Amino acid sequence: MIWQEVTECLRHQLPESVFGLWIAPLRCLREDGQTLELAGPDRFFCSWVAENYLSQIQAALVSTGRPGLNIRFQVDQTAREEAPAPAGHEQAEQLRLPSIPTGRSRIRSLHPRYTFDEFMVGESNALAHAACEAIACNSDEASPCLFINAGTGLGKSHLTHAVAHHLFTHSPSTRLCCLTSQQLTAELVRHIRSNTMEHFKEKLQRQCDVLLVEDVHSLAGRAKTQVELAEAVDAILENGRRVVFTGAMSPRDIPNLDDGVRSRLAAGLVTTINPPDLRTRRLIIQRKAKYHKLALNEELADYLAENVRGDVRRLESAIVGLKAKTNLLKTLPTLEMVKEVVGTVAGRNPVLSVEEIRDFVAAQFRIPIPELQSKSRKKNLAFPRQISMYLARKLTDQALSEIGKAFNRDHSTVIHSIRVITEAVARNGSVRGQIEHLTDRLRKRNG
Repeated sequence: MIWQEVTECLRHQLPESVFGLWIAPLRCLREDGQTLELAGPDRFFCSWVAENYLSQIQAALVSTGRPGLNIRFQVDQTAREEAPAPAGHEQAEQLRLPSIPTGRSRIRSLHPRYTFDEFMVGESNALAHAACEAIACNSDEASPCLFINAGTGLGKSHLTHAVAHHLFTHSPSTRLCCLTSQQLTAELVRHIRSNTMEHFKEKLQRQCDVLLVEDVHSLAGRAKTQVELAEAVDAILENGRRVVFTGAMSPRDIPNLDDGVRSRLAAGLVTTINPPDLRTRRLIIQRKAKYHKLALNEELADYLAENVRGDVRRLESAIVGLKAKTNLLKTLPTLEMVKEVVGTVAGRNPVLSVEEIRDFVAAQFRIPIPELQSKSRKKNLAFPRQISMYLARKLTDQALSEIGKAFNRDHSTVIHSIRVITEAVARNGSVRGQIEHLTDRLRKRNG
């Protein structure tokens, strides 16, 4: 058998203690011309062998004339079921090598569906998603410190849970600490009261490979928690480990925050998750409908995507409401049912479109729409065009490319226009007043 030949080869290459501890317990479940499937006692064991001895196993396969064989590891369920419990003990303490730290992962309850596979990636969240994947895979492509700024229901918790799920599945030996700022404060208070602060510092600073802290904006005014968090972040990053923060506002906007803590939160990559654009909303609706076993045709899905905007929870609320109606009426969803649900979830106010904003601004500046869409760069045309693009980005969640289409421009022109108006608003009170006036009128007109 292939595995017997490999083990004989490894027996002569590895020290006896290493072979007996890490190779001998492996059991071959399946071997054929393409795959060698090996089973170990638990996930940690399989992860350790894959990380430290996979290359030796592959070299042994080459020496036995079987290069290129795909090696898979999995937990030996048979061994776990048959293993007898030690007499007089409910659960035996697992033996640990001297080089393996005693710290355990501390993971709050994870949502089972909050994984990378279930996350819908779009223009509004692509950077945050890529950064979290890099953190989870310990990639050098991203900063080891990440701050995700997002409102309620836009996916920041989904991404932190996805990082935890990925580490728990693919790198179980990673010491992961995943908690909210409220939980961090509660744990700090408990250790202060029990006079065990050294234990708290040990766990957070030296026994944590990846720190995930959610809702950092809740740290406002909690001076002692801020101090301990700052010390922990310094220790973690100095040792080449990783940190992920999430908050409902950017670090610079969090009130009552120590400047040292603020600088640490913003020390790495700060990324914002915006409300999903139309394309992403379509993907989310299709995924949610499939999960809830709701038959939605393209027309109904498009209507939902165009009329239910904002956070992902509103989209799910619409799907759940529609599913309930179809179950009660024992019928397939219709456009009338969808409109009724949308009215409940999103309200009955019409939604602004890029074209409506463009036409409104053109009327305010008394410019024909074809001239606003022309290639002319005259100031009397360029300035209103830039304002229109700025307001479209501010008041809708359309993609940059979709905004550009309304003006016969590409997304780079939209980006430039947004930057020009943003800078003008910051330094010019007159421009700021015009933008506020136009924004107010558009909202009243739409309300």
